[in-house]
Amino acid sequence: MPDDKKRKSKKAGGAPDKLGKATYLEQLAGHEIALNNMARWLQATGKRLVVVVEGRDTAGKGGVISAITGTLSPRQVKAVALPKPTDREKAQWYFQRYVPHLPAAGEMVLFDRSWYNRAGVERVMGYCTEAEAKAFLKQAPVFEQMLVDDGILLFKYWLTVDQAAQEERFAERVADPLKHWKLSPIDLKARAKYAEYGKARDAMLKATHTKHAPWTLVDFNDQRRGRLTLIDHLLRHLPDTLVSPEPVDFPPLPGKALQEVYRGPVKPIRPAC
Repeated sequence: MPDDKKRKSKKAGGAPDKLGKATYLEQLAGHEIALNNMARWLQATGKRLVVVVEGRDTAGKGGVISAITGTLSPRQVKAVALPKPTDREKAQWYFQRYVPHLPAAGEMVLFDRSWYNRAGVERVMGYCTEAEAKAFLKQAPVFEQMLVDDGILLFKYWLTVDQAAQEERFAERVADPLKHWKLSPIDLKARAKYAEYGKARDAMLKATHTKHAPWTLVDFNDQRRGRLTLIDHLLRHLPDTLVSPEPVDFPPLPGKALQEVYRGPVKPIRPAC
């Protein structure tokens, strides 16, 4: 069988074959170097970067965020996935609970769902009123203009996925005990509202796709290809991020390397294998 790097065939519907794991990891490795260069550039310049990752359930939001952050410092790069709002948060300005998570100088924050919950799940599932949803669509561009005017680099991505692929992923979550935590009662209720989510997304894009904070849609029917596409887009739309690393002075030890010595009452536990 030919190496997946060489496969160029397409399925009957015109979609390319899913990207093989070996090819994906090879290409991701190159992106990881570029992402580390980007992180070094953020630190050197004090720039602040916000990446909003939105999409339907199972689209692959957590996976692409993990691909971006996997080799970066968690002190500098943070993923934010907020739970449902508390009673106090419900009584606040809607955007208020997101503001404390915005980056400081030299930091990057990725939102796994964001303030756009109001335009999607809250609107479709009836967790907000129609008046609240419409008010949000008017306020979001103003809120984002404030972020951009203050110097934040803001990227907004919507991950697209067809219902057949979504159903396949839901079934995987049901069958795989390691993925049960990804499946919520809301997810199961939302299965019947695929078309309604599409209408809500279109209304959101119409109201909030602006010159200062545009949306980018990325096909995530093939999650590996989608991750690489999103990361490539992000890197290509940042300024020149090449900052040479500081040279490290790493002389040899002055003497023989020491071993751990335990003189107290506690010693390491036995290896499991």
